[in-house]
Amino acid sequence: CDDPMVNTAPLYVGADVGASRTKVAVLDASKTLVGHAVQKSGTDFTATARQCLSLALEMAGVSENAVARAVSTGYGRHNVDFARDSRTDIGCHAGGCYHYFPMAISIIDIGGQDNKVIKLDEAGRRISFKMNRKCAAGTGAFLEEMAARLDIPLERMNGLAERSTDMVKLGSFCTVFSATEVLENIRHGKKIEDIVKGVFFSVIRRVVEMDALSQHVVMTGGVVAHNPHLVRMMEEIIGRPILVPEKPQLTGAIGAALYAMGGSNER
Repeated sequence: CDDPMVNTAPLYVGADVGASRTKVAVLDASKTLVGHAVQKSGTDFTATARQCLSLALEMAGVSENAVARAVSTGYGRHNVDFARDSRTDIGCHAGGCYHYFPMAISIIDIGGQDNKVIKLDEAGRRISFKMNRKCAAGTGAFLEEMAARLDIPLERMNGLAERSTDMVKLGSFCTVFSATEVLENIRHGKKIEDIVKGVFFSVIRRVVEMDALSQHVVMTGGVVAHNPHLVRMMEEIIGRPILVPEKPQLTGAIGAALYAMGGSNER
């Protein structure tokens, strides 16, 4: 067949529907990422997941007929109408990270609405996990709120933090109180870049206090994908290199796709 949108090789799809962003990953039979997409989740999770699937399949150069199986995960995993099954986001993030780093690891996932610290042993079995989902502190939502208070685009924060020479430390984890502190620092003439680095430090401090990071550390999530300076700051704090997958925002979706092909056991 000469139709480029027809592919006889089976493909496997993972859909990670978060409260903030929806991610879809398409893997081929060799577990290679051949298509992916990320969109704001919005108010219609089903439609957004469908849109991401369409974009990811377009990138892969195939039609939906090539998909052998799809698995969903994340906050809105039950809203994905093309998924045959669903898995927990803890299991999918674990599977996605272990796929790239098959060793004992501590996974730090910083998402839009929550943080996770997942520990795996050498065989990829989950030892423990902790999640912060009751408070926005240390999440993407926290960074969005601070950007709004500073009246700067969210995408400028990483570059500003990199230029900081005198970080302003914020005393509170609470988003509301931190916002007040930010305004106070602005009033006292502190530089925006020094305040932004202080905001980044608050995110890191929140994560570090969630659990001990004893193994090799892997960082994932949309916040990590768009703010690589956070990784460098974390490396300075824990005193060792941090591993980051090539597409850190897609780890959960990739883990779900691995479940779809049966290449990842429940962790």
